[in-house]
Amino acid sequence: MKALIIDDEKDICFLLKIILQQKNIYSGCVYRLADVADVLKADHPAIIFLDNHLPDGYGEDFVEQIKLISPDSKIVMITAHDSPEDKSRAINKGVDLFLGKPFTKDSVSYAVDKLCA
Repeated sequence: MKALIIDDEKDICFLLKIILQQKNIYSGCVYRLADVADVLKADHPAIIFLDNHLPDGYGEDFVEQIKLISPDSKIVMITAHDSPEDKSRAINKGVDLFLGKPFTKDSVSYAVDKLCA
């Protein structure tokens, strides 16, 4: 199984990669929304971990494009901005699951098990 991590914080990418590797999931990472389309066209990951606040835009505004390119990919929004309004807006835009930062190994494992079982 493959995953894509879209986050501008390299330590978050590193942490997620380690957690996913323990679940035998190969993951790649991109740091800007501008790079996502090319990666998705080349590879359709089963699950995408998407930060909402990126240097070149909001992840939630990119969900529709992700779903057009890779409709079977499940999207987990990861963000430090996790108010009920933020969660509702992300879910309404097509996010499959919402995790607030800081997340835990257990919450990431739960997301993978729930969305990719």
